[in-house]
Parts: sequence; C-alpha cells; structure tokens
Amino acid sequence: MTEEKRKKKSASASPSESSCDEKSPKNGHGENSRSPRTSRTRKGSFSDKGKGIVAELIAHAKPSPKASSGRDRSFSGSQLGTSLFHRQRSNHELNEEHDMESLHDMQDRLEGKVGVIQISGRYHRFPRSLQNDYTITDTVLGTGFNGDVFMATSKERPDAKFAVKAFDLTGVNSQKRQQMECEVEVFLSMDHPHIARLVDVYERDFHMDLVMECMEGGELLDRIREEKRFSEVDTSVLCWQMLLALNYIHRHGMIHCDLKLENFMYDHKVGNHLKLIDFGFSKMCDKKAELRRKACGTLSYTAPEVLDWSYTQSCDQWSLGVIVFVLLAGYMPFSGPQDEQMKKISAGTFTMKPERWRTISEDAVTFVKALLQVDPKKRLSADAALQHPFISNRHFEMETQIDAGIVKSLRDYGQHSRFRRCCMMMMSWSLSSEEREKVEKYFLALDSKHEGAVTYDQLKKVMVDQYHLSSRDAKDSFHALDSSHHKEIHFSDFLAAMLDGSHLKLSDGLLHEAFRKFDTDDSGYITAENLRCVLGDTFEGHKVEKLLNEADTLHHGQLSYHEFAAYLKGTHMRLHGDEACGEFPVFDNPRSQHRCAGSGGQPCCSLQ
Repeated sequence: MTEEKRKKKSASASPSESSCDEKSPKNGHGENSRSPRTSRTRKGSFSDKGKGIVAELIAHAKPSPKASSGRDRSFSGSQLGTSLFHRQRSNHELNEEHDMESLHDMQDRLEGKVGVIQISGRYHRFPRSLQNDYTITDTVLGTGFNGDVFMATSKERPDAKFAVKAFDLTGVNSQKRQQMECEVEVFLSMDHPHIARLVDVYERDFHMDLVMECMEGGELLDRIREEKRFSEVDTSVLCWQMLLALNYIHRHGMIHCDLKLENFMYDHKVGNHLKLIDFGFSKMCDKKAELRRKACGTLSYTAPEVLDWSYTQSCDQWSLGVIVFVLLAGYMPFSGPQDEQMKKISAGTFTMKPERWRTISEDAVTFVKALLQVDPKKRLSADAALQHPFISNRHFEMETQIDAGIVKSLRDYGQHSRFRRCCMMMMSWSLSSEEREKVEKYFLALDSKHEGAVTYDQLKKVMVDQYHLSSRDAKDSFHALDSSHHKEIHFSDFLAAMLDGSHLKLSDGLLHEAFRKFDTDDSGYITAENLRCVLGDTFEGHKVEKLLNEADTLHHGQLSYHEFAAYLKGTHMRLHGDEACGEFPVFDNPRSQHRCAGSGGQPCCSLQ
C-alpha cells in the first residue's frame, strides 16, 4: 500500500470532538460499531442498543477473528459496551504555527519529566521519517478514529514487528489537536513492564506517525470469551499485573479513564503477560486532583462519580472491579438499557448469581466488593488492592531472587563512561519483548513497593545489604541509572544496565539502530552536531564534543559505525582501508572489569 493511500485513509477518519467524545472504531466488517443516539440526559448521550451489552457477548457470542483483528490495537475506541460522549461541538480557529510549536513544547516538557535520551531518542522530526527506519506492510492490525493501524518491521531487525498509527493534523481544530497531543504525551511518558511501549514518533508537516510494540496475543476480552470464566488463581495473576500498571500511572499523576477488557492485551498468543493500552481518554493531573469534565469512557465500566462529571484516580479502580467481576463470574455486573445501567451504577446495585459465586472464596468476593464501592473514598486504591489477601496471599511463584549477574551489571553501569551509558539507554528502547521479559522479573523484585520505579534505598538493600558492595558503588550506580534526575530508576534505565551483561547481549541489530538514531542526518557518521541534536549542548555537565572523544579512537572528529560498534563491544580495531576488524579486549574504564581482591587475600564482597 502506498504512502498516499495511507494518508487518504488517515485523513478521511473523523477524530472525536473533545477529550471526552466517543471514538468511532469499526468492527471487523468495516462497519461503524456505534449505535444511533436516541436519548439525552444531563450526564451525556449514550447508545441504547442491547447488542452492545458485553454480558450478552460473553454469554453467547463466539470470537470472530475478523472482529478481533479489526480494532485499533493501541488506541482502541469503545468496540463493546456502551460508550459515553457529549454532543457539544467547538469551532476553534486554526493556528497551525502555534499548534506545531505546542508539539515542540510537549517534547521539552517530557524531556524534563522523563529524561532527554528517553524522548529525543524516540521523537524524530523532518527530514527523518518513518520510512528511514521501518518497512510498512499492507497488514492492517486495526482501525481507529484516525484510520488504519498497519504492521511494520524494523529495517535493522526485520524479524521485529511493530504497529504504526498515523495522526493527520491538517485542518484539525485546536481542541482535537490538543486531545491528540495529550494522548501522545501520556503514551511517551509511560515506561513500565505492564504498559505497552511507544517506540518512536515521527513528526512532519502537520502529520505524526506513532510506532508501537505489536501486541500479538490479543485482548483480554478475547480470552474471557474463549474461557467463559477464569479460576481464582489465574484471575489473581492477571489482576496483580493490572494493578502494577495502575499503581504506576496513578503514582505518576495520571488517570486512564477507560479501563476495560479490550484495553488489556497479551504480549503473545501463548502466555499470560498483560499490558495496558489506549491512552486516548487519559489525563495528567495531581495525584489527588479532582477532574471536572464530561463523562468519558465505556458505560458498563464507568464509576458513579464519572456520571456526575467529577472524579479522581479512584474511577479506574471501579473499572478494575468490573473487570475482575467478569473474570470470576463470566457476566457483567451492570447491564441493560443505558438508563437502567446508569441507575444501577449510581446506586452500586449488582447481583452476584449464586450459581456463579457460591464456589468463589470470601477473599475474592470481598476484593470485588471493595473495588465496587460507590463512595470513591471507601474504594480500594491500587496500592491497597495489592495488599488485599486475594492478591497478596496468592503469590503465584516463589519470590524472585536477584542474582549476582544482575547486581554486577548494575555496578558496572555506574562505572561506565557517560557516552557508553547514552548508547545503552538508546538501545534499551529497541529491545524486543522477549529480551525485556528475560530481566523484567528482576526489576519488579527490586521495586518492592510496586510503584513502577526503584528508589536508592531499594537498590542499596540489594547491592550493599545482600551482596556486600560498598555504599559508594550503590550511590554511583543509582546516580548513573537515575536518568530523569527524579531520584528513581525507571524500567528502561534498568534495561540499559542489563545490556552486555549475563542476561542480555549487544546484538548487531541493536548497535545499528542506536547508531542510526545518533546519526540524525544519515551521513554514515556520528558528529558532535548529531549529538547536539539528540542530547543538547551538554550531557550531565559535559560538552558533547567530550562525549564524542570517548569513542573517537581515530581522532577524526566523527564516528564511523565500525568505531561505534568496537567502542561498545570493547574491542580494538585493525584497519584495512575503511573497514575495521579484530577482537582485542579494551575497556573504557578499568574499574568496571576488576575483581574484588579484598584485604588479606579475602574478598570484601560476594560479587565475584
């Protein structure tokens, strides 16, 4: 399919009118899945078609491959269940120059929030384009309100699959543009093992391309259709993963606003690793802030306070309660025509059918009821839910032990040069889901408070208390890993430290991708000006020219790929014309390779 055809598809789709408008996905047959609007209340306007009730679909419908694959896999709208939206339309005048500047402001905000490399390494502006780095296929993964989502493969690693979504900003009014920007900004700031990853963003001429990891395992909704009901053990495993994602976004000042079975997806067709998707309705706000805006999301999962246009992060917990209810019992707690649903939701009235619930434990029942509390202040928070016996008493495996190889990688990272750390951080966003899964459990084990980030005390407990390294080692590692300078280590920081250790290896594909991201003008070399485009004039107080000199062994003022690869692999180069070869070990910092001799011939630590 040509780029022109894709642009036409994207341009023909109609974005929602505001941050709380209903999205209009299409079903697997290309038909609009939204039902006609027939009634209005002060709380919004709802579809009243009985076919939209998820309970009926779970009870009677068989999964359709077309319907399953025809939805937008990363920013899906309300495919099942009744959606909330309002009918007010705004006629904002366009100011294209100002709106493009707002995209630049968004990038600046994010760099200050999550770190320069995490954003600049993924956010690309013209002349760099999607086609420079990816091959777009004709395979359509889903359809959303902005058009089709296509499968793509990396040019450096052809086996790696991605999902590509386009935003056409031409002629879009300011309100719609702000909604799109908010969606991209929230998604770019996400960095957690149980949240889908936004790998790259390309901006050009009022157009944006989003490259996301491809979730090939399908939706949680599809699994419950197949299974009808989940066991308590399986439900607790899945709920634990969902709560980790929720606790992370809530701790970092966000509300998802559209939790539902469709918005949790599996990494792979075989396995039970879940990730949260779709930040189209999400909102950044203070942790305890109360939003006052029109109802949004999907009615069947909507909290009572959302119907009153005044809600906090706790609204996500209600939606989670609905999800857990369905997983355990196989039917929706709130169903029927829209007015009837709204009354039941507002009153918190639901029926636990004896034939479905009599065999379910008291822990599970109290857990569901604690989430479906009408009063948000009485509802379990994500953190409290993680401590509930239904979750805490069912820890599915033995607690993960952090091995010496992980600790060695953490220590070595603190002793690497600045430019090496830059490169490893850049590569952390190119790791495949299979590579990330090899070390994910160790990150979650370090994050003992389940907040989605590791503190210095948590790192020190392992490095110093358990492995008897020095406090200096722990401080050096933490300082190097805290790339956002917010006194916490994020998942991608941890992944960067794991590269070239005992668990993850530097592949040629990773090296090529990192080199291309630094080579911003596609000259075939990395120059100081290229580094300036990515990092700014300085990085951690050092000018980019100094960073370049760390790897510029030929002293040409620029890095070829061979120099770049040899530097990161720790090898010398023997030159034959323009090529480099050889495997002679060399390290940028001898401290990173010495073994502890201790004193009196005895080691001073257990990291040998």
